[in-house]
Amino acid sequence: MAFPNTRVKVNVVAKQKQKSSLEVKKIILLLLGIALMAGVYFILPANYTGSARMMLSCLVLSVFYWTFEPIPIGLTAVILLIIMLVFGVVTTDVVYSGFASPAVFLIIGGMMLAKGVNDTTLTKRIAYFFLSKWGGTAKGLLASILMIPQIQSFFIPAAAVRAQLMLPIATMSLDTIGEKAKGNLRKMILLGVAFGGTVSGTAVMTAAIGNILTVELLKEFVGIKITYIQWFTYTFPIWLIMIPILWFTLLKSFPLTEEEKHFPHVQQELENKLEELGRLNVEEKKCLAILFIIVALWFTEPLHGLHPSVPALIGVVLMALPGIGFTSWGNLVKINFDTVLLMGVTLSLGYAFNKSGAAKLIGDSLSSDWILYFLHSPVVAVITILVITHILHLAVANVSTAVVTLVPIFIGLSTKAGADPVLICLTASIACLHGYILVVEATPNIIVYSSGRIQQKEFLMPGLWLTGLMSVVVLVIAVTWWNWLGLL
Repeated sequence: MAFPNTRVKVNVVAKQKQKSSLEVKKIILLLLGIALMAGVYFILPANYTGSARMMLSCLVLSVFYWTFEPIPIGLTAVILLIIMLVFGVVTTDVVYSGFASPAVFLIIGGMMLAKGVNDTTLTKRIAYFFLSKWGGTAKGLLASILMIPQIQSFFIPAAAVRAQLMLPIATMSLDTIGEKAKGNLRKMILLGVAFGGTVSGTAVMTAAIGNILTVELLKEFVGIKITYIQWFTYTFPIWLIMIPILWFTLLKSFPLTEEEKHFPHVQQELENKLEELGRLNVEEKKCLAILFIIVALWFTEPLHGLHPSVPALIGVVLMALPGIGFTSWGNLVKINFDTVLLMGVTLSLGYAFNKSGAAKLIGDSLSSDWILYFLHSPVVAVITILVITHILHLAVANVSTAVVTLVPIFIGLSTKAGADPVLICLTASIACLHGYILVVEATPNIIVYSSGRIQQKEFLMPGLWLTGLMSVVVLVIAVTWWNWLGLL
């Protein structure tokens, strides 16, 4: 009778040791971040002002903590705010200015909309519809997994939410398939969730934080306003081309046997689930009507001039109003506040990066004749920005941090080179968004990796191929579509 108790005690001790080891690792990472920050402060050239040195040190600390996450991202955001305030990097108004941006309310509204949509069976209905039609083969299942988040991107702004909605549907499909889904099929479908979530943020301005940050920084620094429809017009060819490229690349990266390619019982299972949902219910119809109003207002922004945050907030109000809505206000406000803090602080970092003089100093350091020469020619500028951004994005893994660090620098360089800042920053933003190589390069990657069903090494080869192919696509679109639009 003593053996079970002994086994329980051993398990408890093992868990305590594991927890203790994890805590030690987090403390070490925290201390390494502080040491790195101090090192950067003292290594920087003497001609850098104290404010600029501290600002760059803050950026390095943010990159380190947001990449390795020894503490939650929201806690890191608050720490960065405190550092900027205590050390007087910029004025208090500038430090808090990121939270006054309408982009923050767009993110808040987007997350609340996602909560409302999830209160209905609409997202499940869309997923089951696609999977019941094409989920009986590997090619069809992958295509469905890739297409669903593209539709969701119009009414679920956060890539993380789209990936979180798709992951359980993908894992359910794999579990239903059974033994066939333990090899390459599993890798292919899970990477489809990750990469499909990333690509879905390309054309819809509100579908990725990096897009919103780029638009806000261009407006703040050079007074250029890019509307929802303008962003869509510039980027939708890249989006449309990347979807089949992604599908083809994953199929070729993870070859399947003939036996692994077919599983009609999955299609039947999902047909049954779709039938169980029945016809569209009242809540789903109301949800669709409200989403249609929001998307229509986003696309007609040039006519009414409302910031994209306004239609999002209108939609939130409609969802919660008695009689009109279909959910409760109490449920809508249960959003991830870490994301709000991340958005506000990254914007504040961008504004402070400029106001402290750090962006100008870095821009001056990079303003060599050959870089300015490359940026002067639009085609060569696109190639240069793609290469620089992809390389730096591997180091500055967090998309928000990468955008808020690189865009102000590129704006300064484009001004000196006489280049179009919209062309430069749009290219950089798209390159920052499309992170395929490392898990930490994109939130959908992290969410899929956290399932424990896939490893970093499985991202590498398809990630390298997709990064190269995406760069070629952007270049081709630049010399054709963007040229026709007058952007090149």
